[in-house]
Amino acid sequence: MRFWVSLSFRLRSCSGAEIDDTRKLSEQLIHHWRKDAVKGNAKAQYLLAGQYFHGRFIDKDRVEAAKWYLKAAEQGFAMAQFEIAQCYDFGEGVTEDHVEAVKWYRKLADQGDARGQYQLGGKYCNGEGVPEDDTLAYMWWNLAAAQGDNGAKRYKALISERMTKEQITEAQKLSREWLAKHAKP
Repeated sequence: MRFWVSLSFRLRSCSGAEIDDTRKLSEQLIHHWRKDAVKGNAKAQYLLAGQYFHGRFIDKDRVEAAKWYLKAAEQGFAMAQFEIAQCYDFGEGVTEDHVEAVKWYRKLADQGDARGQYQLGGKYCNGEGVPEDDTLAYMWWNLAAAQGDNGAKRYKALISERMTKEQITEAQKLSREWLAKHAKP
């Protein structure tokens, strides 16, 4: 990943000849990622998907991107789980499906990932893919906020204004139970 960032920076600051060299290097890199992705390497699948999604040195193809994100996500690759959830959430390369998005956000959240927890809070708050439930929205935002997610802190404060003290107490209890259940040994 560090290599790709370095490569992108070099590309922006290169002359025409250097850009050609960088493009050739990028094509070789994509070739190796594709080879490894076909063999089932989750990181290569994720990296290849990103190339298709953004159209870097390869034709942009959101359907192909979603296919590779899904393959990596199914292997438990957290960054791919977030990306495939986003694809389902916004209909990028797949049919928009909030239930499927929630499935992938939950897998991510259950690994303790604040991004997944934040997104689940929003889903419960808005009733997208799950029944609307302020207590669960608060719980997920509380978990993400505890990891420093500023958006979750803001939304937790906002939703608490429309909740009863009993609902907030229940959400906090659910947060503690979740943490106890998912504590890493």
